[in-house]
Amino acid sequence: MTGEGALASGLSMAELGQRIRGERRARGLSIERLAELSGISRSMVSEVERGAKTPSVLVLDRLATALGTSISRLLDEPAREAIRVLRHDEQRVLRDPSGWERRVLSPVLGEVEFEFMRTRIGPGVDAGEFVPHAPGSREYLAVERGTLRLTIDGRPFELGPGDSACYPGDRRHAFANDGPADCVFYLAMELGPRAQAGAAGHHTARKDTPHG
Repeated sequence: MTGEGALASGLSMAELGQRIRGERRARGLSIERLAELSGISRSMVSEVERGAKTPSVLVLDRLATALGTSISRLLDEPAREAIRVLRHDEQRVLRDPSGWERRVLSPVLGEVEFEFMRTRIGPGVDAGEFVPHAPGSREYLAVERGTLRLTIDGRPFELGPGDSACYPGDRRHAFANDGPADCVFYLAMELGPRAQAGAAGHHTARKDTPHG
């Protein structure tokens, strides 16, 4: 997807592109290598880094995964204090034109890769499949309302209000709402210590080059 709508809360595409470029260079990766690791075309990576194209949430997740980091770190600066209160209008929000949004509830925590998110998926919307994160990653999910189809490595699980799940984050995972109303769920993701420069790319992402 291009242009407007994917990101809210004030982060410009130029700022996002600069952060992605900084993470890439800190790891000693070329644009070509990041494209290979993420499964995103070189032209797309270049346009995102230049702020010329707005990435979809899936594209942004693939870039973060290939860099051994999280979407949160690409969107925000690390917290400087041990206690951090994030007001509602300070939280980063990613909106996908297919009909779902992700709100990042947790601040960026120093050298620890951790995300706490609230996701809303519209009725009948498939949010798509996310590539495996770093080995040892874990995700914890709880449904607040609606119904969620959680798919892990091709195996579907139907979850309703109050249901929760825990699964390895280093497997393929997908989220969809087959119900007639919005689905809202909370997701905590722990990737462990930050990847060292040049350590990204424990796997090669699918080469289907998603376009938002």
